[in-house]
Amino acid sequence: MGVEVTSHAVMVHVLREGVKDPEVLLLHRSFPPICWSEIGGGVEEGETAWQAGLREMHEETGLVPLRYYSADFCQQYYDPDDDRICLFPVFVAYVDPLAEVALNHEHDACRWVSFHEAMELVPYPGQRRTLVMIRETFVVRAPHPILSIDTSHS
Repeated sequence: MGVEVTSHAVMVHVLREGVKDPEVLLLHRSFPPICWSEIGGGVEEGETAWQAGLREMHEETGLVPLRYYSADFCQQYYDPDDDRICLFPVFVAYVDPLAEVALNHEHDACRWVSFHEAMELVPYPGQRRTLVMIRETFVVRAPHPILSIDTSHS
């Protein structure tokens, strides 16, 4: 047998251009595990992973991206309850700096923070590794156009 590897959900990191450096949006979950996190959720039947990311972003925050990218990276964690490794495709969305966040029932707070602050707030090592990769690929360097996703067909 062995450990099952599954991919049933996605993660979306939302960025906005800050005064000095881009900021990342963190949401505070209102149910266990209660913690600061990025947008995340399951892929529904009939949708692609990137479409699930857009849907989850809109459902959880009301935000619509100006630009949307594949991070070309999967966040992973081990689920001891189900003895499986979970892989989540990661997406990056840029939003208007003046856009208002409208939280749904899954979250009780949100914060725009620097990457440094985000690294201090998120609880999981996989989240921190993802933040490092996103900062390197989307902030330190300009994202390569090949990572861009045309959302006009969603």
